[in-house]
Order: sequence, then C-alpha cells, then structure tokens
Amino acid sequence: MTEASLRLSVVIPVYRSEFALRILCERITMSLADLDGSYEIIFVDDRSPDGSWKLIAQLAKEFPTVKAVRLSRNFGQHYAITAGLDLANGDWVVVMDGDLQDRPEEIPNLLAKGEEGFDIVLAQRVKRADALRKRASSVIFYKCFSLLSGFSMDPSVGTFRIMRRPVVEALRSMRESRRLFGGFVQWVGFETGYVEVQHDPRIEGKSSYGWRKLLKLALDGIVAFSNRPLYLSIAIGFLFSVASALYGLSLVIGFLIDRRIGISGWLSTMTVTSFIGGLILLNLGITGIYVGRIYDETKRRPLYVIDGILPTSGERS
Repeated sequence: MTEASLRLSVVIPVYRSEFALRILCERITMSLADLDGSYEIIFVDDRSPDGSWKLIAQLAKEFPTVKAVRLSRNFGQHYAITAGLDLANGDWVVVMDGDLQDRPEEIPNLLAKGEEGFDIVLAQRVKRADALRKRASSVIFYKCFSLLSGFSMDPSVGTFRIMRRPVVEALRSMRESRRLFGGFVQWVGFETGYVEVQHDPRIEGKSSYGWRKLLKLALDGIVAFSNRPLYLSIAIGFLFSVASALYGLSLVIGFLIDRRIGISGWLSTMTVTSFIGGLILLNLGITGIYVGRIYDETKRRPLYVIDGILPTSGERS
C-alpha cells in the first residue's frame, strides 16, 4: 500500500526517552497487528541529548513501519508534534508521549470510538500515575490558563488522542509561532469523544516539564488564544484610577469642612504614586508581550527545521 492510503499514523515526540523507545515500538506493533489497513510510526527526535536518535534510526531499519525524524535543535514538544503531523499520511493520526505512560494497547480503543462518528477522541486519564508535585503543577497550569485565556481544558487529558484527517489538515494550517497543541485541537472544533484509559507510571527518568517550562507554556498559550490579560490590565487601571479620584476628593472635602484636618503628608502620596507607577509598568509589560508576539509572527520563520529523515527516499520500496 502507498503512503497516501495509510490507515493510521502514530506520532511520538521524543526527548530523553531512550529507555522506552524499543519497548514502545514493539508494543505499538503488537497492538496494531490486527489493524485493518497499513500504519506508520513517526518518531520525532527533538534533539534529545541522550541516545534516542541512534536508537530510533536503528528501529527505522528493523521495522518497515517506522519513520525516524530528527530536528536540527531542541524546539520543544509542541513543535515536534507539529513536525510529526506535517509528515503523517494516515486517515487517522494518533499523538502520544514516548515514555510509556500512554499505553499503546489503548490505540485500538481510541480508533473504535472514533469510528462511532467522532473526529477527535481524547484519552482521559482516570487516575494519573504521576507524583503529587507533577499533578499539582498540572492543575495550577490548567486553572491559570482557563482563567486568563477563556479556554477550559480538561486536566485529565494529556497528549494522547486520535484525530481524523480533516482535523489534522486544519491543525497543519495553523502556523503560529507560539504552539499549544491541546489548545489548537480544542479551537478547531469537530465532534469530540472521550475514552477512559489507564495511565502507567514512568518507568525511568523524570518529566522535562518543570515549573519554569509550565509557566512559559501557559504564557505562550494565554497570549496565543486570548487578549483577556489586556482587558484585565485596563480594568485594574480603571478601578485604581476611580479609587484614587475618590480618595483625593475625600481629602479635599475634609479640608473644606475642617481646615484643621489638612492634607495627608508625603508618605501617603509617595505610597500611592509608587503603587500606581508599578501598575503602569505592569500594563506596559503586558502590552509589550503582545507586541513582541506580533514581532515574532512577522518574521515568518519556520516552526522547526528537520536535520534528517530515515529511511531516506528510495531506501524503502
């Protein structure tokens, strides 16, 4: 069968998961053994500092279904997913993590649910097998994102999902420089279903998403999906302007009623001035972030750069 007639593509961003890749590939192969149609497994190495590229290059030689893609540098998980989607040829496309916490055995269940009439099927982790710190940071991330962006995202849903070809084509058309894969999928719409899945513990290593990366991801997502922070800064500025005017009016009225009261001294004046100055800088900073994002978009740089793809054209008939 030709690439154009593939039934299923499995896209896996790879970073510091050398320990899991061979087992993952074997389990996917076993899980899809009874699939009615051909499939491909696309490993996208996000310039992982371990031996991931060497291993997936070897897997591409051993397994005729495997395609190994290497980016020129570390762009980030969501950019690696974008690269995988751009190269996927299946009528259905699965996206999953490469650390074995997403179970390959659930892929047929996601596909079966999709064929009931859904364009997108999300894997809901009934019980996350992550440390308390990771679960807490994830909840805080989704709460802050929902509050400041207006998009409500389910914290029980991670990367793992399956999507029909029209959904993938819609995602391919979205070339914003700031990427939030889950937010993009929600934005495009389409009929969405859910399948409850088992979430396995990480067998080795730890997640690359610390507080700093989550904060950056949340900021990128908020700016990409909403201008709500701009309106929030305007509202805060307006409220404090009104409060300052009322405070000043009360001082003037008090002075006119009883001139012995006098006007408050320099300490209160300096305090209010400093506070308002801080608010002005905050609002300028928020505006600057949006202007900076506009500047990034006008550069029109590619979202990622591919260093190599295995097998190369002509190596596999």
